[in-house]
Formats: sequence, C-alpha cells, structure tokens
Amino acid sequence: MALVALADDSMFQRFFLRKIVSERGHETVEAANGRQLLELVEARTPDLVIMDLNMPEFSGLELLETFHARGVAFPVVVITADIQHTTRARCLELGAAEVLNKPVDEAAVNGVLSRMLPG
Repeated sequence: MALVALADDSMFQRFFLRKIVSERGHETVEAANGRQLLELVEARTPDLVIMDLNMPEFSGLELLETFHARGVAFPVVVITADIQHTTRARCLELGAAEVLNKPVDEAAVNGVLSRMLPG
C-alpha cells in the first residue's frame, strides 16, 4: 500500500481522487491548499503527490519549485485546466512527472497510479 498526497482547493475534486486511489488499496492524505500540502509532505513523505496547479497560499508552480530545490524523491502529478503549452512545459521543467488536463477522468487517474506506484 502506497501513500498518496492529494491537494486541490476543490473538496469535490479531492473526494473524486480519494475514491479512485482508495479503491486501488492506497492510503491518502489531503490538503486544501499549497501550504497544507507542504506541511503534509514535510511530516510524512508520500509515494506520490497529485495536486492542482492553481491553489491558494502556494500555487502548484511554487510547490514544484520548492520540491525541485529540495530534491524530493516522490513523483508529482499536476492537474490543471490551463492547457497552455508554456505552463505544461514549466511544470515538467520543474520536475512534474506528468500534467493532466481538467476535467480529469477515472481512467487517467488509474493510469497515473499504475505508472507511478509499484505493484
């Protein structure tokens, strides 16, 4: 069982992600903003982070910069409604393993879990 950190300011998006991740037998921790996510990963290193790009307190880009500077070992998947090539490229440049477009569907999340987590 892996630990997956979910971060999105939308309670509904977190519920959707938690349901999929839990059905695959993984544990989740959740954050409603970037600051909460940073505190979560400092307290307990996750096996995977799935986060929204646009969150209050710390944006996804700010978090990617922080994670990149710290050399974190866990993969980060960014979910965003921003489909601009420059935004996607910047996320990948800062270490995002993948960038998914909103609205994200169950198949996309299951694909991420299969690719990013062992077993």
